[in-house]
Amino acid sequence: MGKRISEKNNFYYLTAALVVLLVSSSLEQVLKIGFLDLVLQGVTVLNFVVCLVSLRFDKHWYRFLLLIAICWGLVSITKVIFPLRQIDTLILVLMFTFFWGTFKSIARQILFTGSIDTNKVVGSLALFLLLGLMWAIAYLLILEFSADSFTGMVQLPWGENFSNAAYFSFVTLTTLGYGDISPISPVAQVIVYLEAIAGVFYMAIVVASLVGASQSNQEKNDG
Repeated sequence: MGKRISEKNNFYYLTAALVVLLVSSSLEQVLKIGFLDLVLQGVTVLNFVVCLVSLRFDKHWYRFLLLIAICWGLVSITKVIFPLRQIDTLILVLMFTFFWGTFKSIARQILFTGSIDTNKVVGSLALFLLLGLMWAIAYLLILEFSADSFTGMVQLPWGENFSNAAYFSFVTLTTLGYGDISPISPVAQVIVYLEAIAGVFYMAIVVASLVGASQSNQEKNDG
């Protein structure tokens, strides 16, 4: 991991950055220190930087992601100057767009293309983490417009609620369904079962992609 980011190891760095984001979001809940909201924003910035550096080889998506990251930074600075609750919605929309673009870029590079290696396997893990993050942001957006959409999760500033939303998202994505947080509004219920379906189909698609690439490599080697 001490090496320079290249096309052969970029998904290691990207996956590590996503894991750090998820872990840091839980610190707010554990330590209960106010400035950790700023820490989470700082870790988010770090995530954006790592994603941009890791995906700079995909020129088309790199420009798009860079634009979104700049917009997110400007909006976040605006919120510091004008602390309006409505700005949280725009911040979340930009975060969702950035992670969606990151997901699309990684998928283009690893699914059903080229030979399989450990970097691509790690990239498939990054895709799974991004799926959970995007749905977590979707749940936060739902709460912005409807505070009573979930039991066990209340309307809070996105930084304070991110850990709960991420926890519920990954519990849903893996179809564990503990039940401590549940959707009660029709919109929330639809989004939740769509995530559960996406989680099941993702595993099937990734396995098919990796097996297909592995068989293709073997046929080339045999030939």
